[in-house]
Amino acid sequence: MNRIILLLTITLFYSCNSVAQKKDIKSNETFEVTKTEAEWKQELTPEQFYVLRQAGTERPFSSELNKEYRKGVFHCAACDTPLFESAHKFDSGTGWPSFDQEIEGNVAFSVDYDLGYARTEEHCATCGGHLGHVFNDGPRATTGKRHCINGVALKFIPKDQ
Repeated sequence: MNRIILLLTITLFYSCNSVAQKKDIKSNETFEVTKTEAEWKQELTPEQFYVLRQAGTERPFSSELNKEYRKGVFHCAACDTPLFESAHKFDSGTGWPSFDQEIEGNVAFSVDYDLGYARTEEHCATCGGHLGHVFNDGPRATTGKRHCINGVALKFIPKDQ
């Protein structure tokens, strides 16, 4: 009986040891901008590397871009691809920058099961950097989508620059 309990405990431990925030961007995909892990580590801050290259998630309400509402465009922090226009940004109350639509063709989508259920993951279509996830609980008056994006994965370029 003790062996069964031990086996169940070990099995439970390993099944709960999720790789949700530990995975690397899929190395078998090809992107226009490709660099080695060492090159990305040299160019990105540790927080950017964690989110963009390891599919991590920043803490909610930690990004100054969460409350950025000036006119302009949000670009990929890794490769400078324009991803979201400020006209499509809204306050979702979640603590992450949220948009109701992306710049078409610049954001790629895949499905991840890291939390045990399917979620639509968003990547920069140019470099493959992890941006966040898209959900169907956005503004009904527009697209109904909420692109929940890590602020550290973005850089904001104001319209006047």
